[in-house]
Amino acid sequence: MNIILGIILLLTFIGFIIYAVKGGNMMIGFLAMAIIWTTLGMIGGQITWADAQTKIFQGGPESWGATAVVVIFGSWFGQVLVKTGVAAKIIRLAVELGGDKPLVTTILISIVTGLIFTSTFGAGAVVAIGVIVLPILLSLGVPKPLAVSSYLMSVGSGMYVNIVLFKQMQGIFEGFSYDGNYLKFGFTAMAMQILIVIIMLAVRLRKSSVSHAWAATAGKTSTSDEVPGIALITPILPVVLAIVFKWQPIPAFIVSAFFALFVCGKIKSYKDCEKIISKTFYDGVVDVAALLGFLFILPMFNKVAGFDAVFFQSILGGIMPNSPLLLCILFIVIAPFGLFRGPLTVFGAGAATLGILNGMGIFSVALLFPLMYIPTITMNISCCPTQSWNLWAINYSKSTTKDFLRSGVLWGWIICAVNTAIAYFMFGM
Repeated sequence: MNIILGIILLLTFIGFIIYAVKGGNMMIGFLAMAIIWTTLGMIGGQITWADAQTKIFQGGPESWGATAVVVIFGSWFGQVLVKTGVAAKIIRLAVELGGDKPLVTTILISIVTGLIFTSTFGAGAVVAIGVIVLPILLSLGVPKPLAVSSYLMSVGSGMYVNIVLFKQMQGIFEGFSYDGNYLKFGFTAMAMQILIVIIMLAVRLRKSSVSHAWAATAGKTSTSDEVPGIALITPILPVVLAIVFKWQPIPAFIVSAFFALFVCGKIKSYKDCEKIISKTFYDGVVDVAALLGFLFILPMFNKVAGFDAVFFQSILGGIMPNSPLLLCILFIVIAPFGLFRGPLTVFGAGAATLGILNGMGIFSVALLFPLMYIPTITMNISCCPTQSWNLWAINYSKSTTKDFLRSGVLWGWIICAVNTAIAYFMFGM
């Protein structure tokens, strides 16, 4: 009976991958999978009616309540960075520092973008900073697909230590902490992604004719002109407070946001305070509204995957890699499966993959976390057109999906290979 149910579950998993690759609505897809897998689990005797109600469909979304709140505050912080002009000011300084050297300028912009997104989160922030960065890159003569790929991969690099994204993953990997043990890997992986982006720019720009004349002052805005130098530390404040002083993410975001608002002169009266906080918080919530719906459905599926893992074990236990080294090699080879919401991205069919691997009980959470995080960040968030802000950047630059994929996927695969090897040496040996 277990083998039959395992085969049926595997077929539904394959069907879900096809649905995800074709661009199906992931929130609806995960809800349907949760219902189907719960039904099959009840047939197989692994799930009771009480389990279905209290642990899966009620307990699942409730367990992610804390994560949802962190996502909202992180998105609000991103809106504050944009509205105060801090992000624009940082980008402008990078351009001025690069002077008339296009490669130096693009490299500095990539590094600065990565640093900004170590704490900033939300499609709104990616778009707001993108409308500053992309015109600069295009004005320098950087080819459209390369400009888009370098910007989005730089955004993705910061996500390795971004506490908002980490909290979303933490909802799946219960008990895995944002501490020195992880951050040693996180900062290393971030540095590797930035380094490979720099290599990509150096290689590709050598083959392209780029303009050496670009006015750094073109990026000036009245808002960024009013930003004092001390405000430029704002993007890294939440990370510093979390790492050095062991602050929780929400207090860190609140203090950092008010710091930016005060030093930038955005709060001169109670009315000013009321207006800008209400506006930025509202925009932050709207920015992640669709993501929150997804986050409340996903844990239903995660819970039921845990119940049904025994069925997968009965058919896959003998063929899945049983050593960390073999598993890491497999993840390197199939890293592109993180594209199109495939089986290696957590925000797609990868949640089912993770359920299977967890159910096998062979591999540690310390290893599985980075193995799933790497393709999720580098392939899905940085290189995949199904990511909302990536699709925006493609359309904004008047590039094409085909050119975008050609420009970034191979380099993304290299990043996945390097960071997976690092994860093995840190957590798998």
